[in-house]
Amino acid sequence: DDESELAESTVEVLKDLVHTHRLGAVFMPHGLGHFLGIDTHDVGGYLPGHPPRSPLPGLKSLRTARVLQENMVLTVEPGCYFIDHLLDEAMDPSNILSQYLHADLVQEYRGFGGVRLEDVVVVTRKENGGCINFTLCPRTVSEVEHVMKGGKWPPTVDEAPELRRLKLTDPISPLPPPPSA
Repeated sequence: DDESELAESTVEVLKDLVHTHRLGAVFMPHGLGHFLGIDTHDVGGYLPGHPPRSPLPGLKSLRTARVLQENMVLTVEPGCYFIDHLLDEAMDPSNILSQYLHADLVQEYRGFGGVRLEDVVVVTRKENGGCINFTLCPRTVSEVEHVMKGGKWPPTVDEAPELRRLKLTDPISPLPPPPSA
């Protein structure tokens, strides 16, 4: 049917934009995270016998190409940035990406800078969920709104279990008590 053919062709265009033309690198030019260990930005992401660093935009800033193993600790840092020179390049009429970007909306966000979330995770076996997320800050819209209104944090119920914040609702919080008013 026409609708599924349109959906299929849209997916193919998106795959091409993301993989071949590196659309993600326009808005997320940084790496996705780094190892944690003795140093905050621990080394060891590119070792002999492991895949080399990619030269491609959006991949060249990755801190590792290693296969993750149980008990490795690293950050996961998705973000979205509006960096003028990257936007200018993407919006140039000679760039295939320009026809897929909403120029007025891109213009509206220029000068905003960007935002990045950072979670600290430990890798676990797949049958144990794949990771434990040790970051205990609000992540969902309702969590952020709750805290902004002065609500208690951490919560007693985790509304986003898919984030694997297994320590979020522990009765013994790793967070210090809030300062007294």
